Amino acid sequence: MSTTAELLKGAAELFPDEVVTSAHVRHLDLPFGAGRFALITLDNGFDHTKPTTFGPQSLANLDKAIDQVEAEAAAGDIVGVGITGKPFIFAVGADLKGVELLKEHKDALAIGKGGHEVFKRLAALAVPTFAYYNGAAMGGGVEVGLHCKYRTVSKALPAFSLPEVFLGLVPGWGGCTILPNLIGADKAVQVIIENSLNQNKQLKGQQVFDLGIADAIFEGADFLEQSLIWTAQVLKGDVEVERPVIDRGEAWDQAVAKGRFIADGKVHGAAPAAYRALDIIAAAKNGDLQQGYDAEDKALADLIMGGELRSGIYAFNLVQKRGKRPAGAPDKNLARPVTKVGVVGAGLMASQLALLFLRRLEVPVVLTDIDQERVDKGVGYVHAEIDKLLGKGRINQDKANRLKALVTGVLDKAEGFADADFIIEAVFEEIGVKQQVFAEVEAVAPAHAIFATNTSSLSVSEMASKLKNPERVVGFHFFNPVAVLPLLEIVRGEKTDDASLATAFAVAKKLKKTAVLTKDAPAFVVNRILTRFMGEIQNVIDEGTPVEVAEKAVEPLGLPMSPLVLLELVGPAIGLHVSETLNRAFPDRFTVSPNLAAVVKAGKRGFYVYDSGKPELDPEVAALLKQGDVVLTEEQVRDRVLDAVAQEIGLMLDEGVVAEAQDIDLCLITGAGWPFHLGGITPYLDREGVSERVNGKKFLAPGVASVPA
Repeated sequence: MSTTAELLKGAAELFPDEVVTSAHVRHLDLPFGAGRFALITLDNGFDHTKPTTFGPQSLANLDKAIDQVEAEAAAGDIVGVGITGKPFIFAVGADLKGVELLKEHKDALAIGKGGHEVFKRLAALAVPTFAYYNGAAMGGGVEVGLHCKYRTVSKALPAFSLPEVFLGLVPGWGGCTILPNLIGADKAVQVIIENSLNQNKQLKGQQVFDLGIADAIFEGADFLEQSLIWTAQVLKGDVEVERPVIDRGEAWDQAVAKGRFIADGKVHGAAPAAYRALDIIAAAKNGDLQQGYDAEDKALADLIMGGELRSGIYAFNLVQKRGKRPAGAPDKNLARPVTKVGVVGAGLMASQLALLFLRRLEVPVVLTDIDQERVDKGVGYVHAEIDKLLGKGRINQDKANRLKALVTGVLDKAEGFADADFIIEAVFEEIGVKQQVFAEVEAVAPAHAIFATNTSSLSVSEMASKLKNPERVVGFHFFNPVAVLPLLEIVRGEKTDDASLATAFAVAKKLKKTAVLTKDAPAFVVNRILTRFMGEIQNVIDEGTPVEVAEKAVEPLGLPMSPLVLLELVGPAIGLHVSETLNRAFPDRFTVSPNLAAVVKAGKRGFYVYDSGKPELDPEVAALLKQGDVVLTEEQVRDRVLDAVAQEIGLMLDEGVVAEAQDIDLCLITGAGWPFHLGGITPYLDREGVSERVNGKKFLAPGVASVPA
């Protein structure tokens, strides 16, 4: 047994639930008399929606296939070797289910070495090798192709990436080393660092070709056939692949420096993966591939055993699994059909909602407001957004016309809502106004219609309390911008029935939103946590800590933006309103900042100005601030903020606001953009010892977002 086979056999025992990928070898006679060719196809079953991954047994299967083609190449029986995937999926990398179970550094090191040893054999074959990226390719799927001499890509390829940094790893099977040597350091940094830290941005087939990762691109319908024709032309010398000379001078160093700047801006040094990847890219400048592979093995093993990866996998599983099977959702068979949607309000938020319902449900959508000008403006917004989609080629003219015809605006609710199945309000955030709106809607809507509120903090039960049928009112809280943030907090009021709730979840699924069921508690989940978080920042500023110290204190969390920039995005007036709501509910923990109130009263849109190109404290805001003389250090501020958040999450779980801590994290990831490397918030609080310091216990069990005990 070879050393590689022994290594993989030992590692396979650590992956008991691996979905095994096979590697079938078949032989083809290439056109133009180019000769006999061996094609390896990666496959893991007939379900073409199931991703093809690489665990130890899967790598062992590929290793055996390479044994076969290596012998054939040595004997002169074949002229080349190709590798491709099953329809629509090439391969999406390492089996993360197994990686998260690893307990020992040596086992993690074995996974890195095992992948390298198998993939390197492709590069070492005595005949030219070709990778045919026929479908989704990520991580190790990309890297196995990088070890081939030539690559083609399908124009229909929907997703191509090296997402490891996003998850808390490095591309550890050649990505950090080969890619910059293939396309240059600047483009490699874009793929490995920038795209990963930009919410795991995916490349399309054309982009893969334009970057120089693939040497040829063909239509999806006959992609493999055309790739084999091109292969024959390459082997016969009729097509010569030319690649640009890589700049190994100052440009390489500048690319790495650019990557560090991007990483600093996204994670502020709080997450190691991006920096480990950049170190390897920097060292790859000398072209020594084996040195790079050894560095990848070490980095991969270190990161696998670290908290960032465990949190990243935990976050990934939350979004991909828990987010698609919401905890506590009622039987989906209780859901009622929705064939028409009503929207009360025609302002920006209401118009965004109307557009979303229109695009996803493709049913009639009608807006109402208090005057014709507002109604016309709302409908006009929807029409303009449809025109933008048409201009970008996202929809054709027929669909644009059809969507525009489906959206209307009326002043008379009786005219607009008499046959609506689902009616959502997005009016002024005041309980009396919302109660009046629902009373007017109940008077004209059909008996089966669901009433949804987009309130961010008010009581759904109180909103429904004066209705004849309060059981059909449900909270349906979107996050701004509606088209971007996936989260939808679905709130069950005291009297909301299962049919209304099931319909809400069914609609959320059609809207392609991540729905989380919450109890009807003040500010629900995201706004409650963020308000407590922001409240402590505002408190320390009010007490005397300089703004810049308070802001910098939470940088180690690697949040997508600083607290006061977030406040600017939300809007100081909305932030003040939510803090006032929570102060009434929990006056012992939630304060109302007099400085924030002064900023709102002055009509300021935030604490900063950007005249210099970067945020600087607005002199007019600085003049408004009245501070005490208690000045805290960054560490003191951070401890105080994290302690407050840990306390609030503990109370929310005790109150049953959500089913488990996992739902808290899912909400923060999908509704507030908190990074995957934190896993939301509870893994970080556990890892830093905050949970036990505040609540006497961790939020998550050992092995959940951490190394198994």
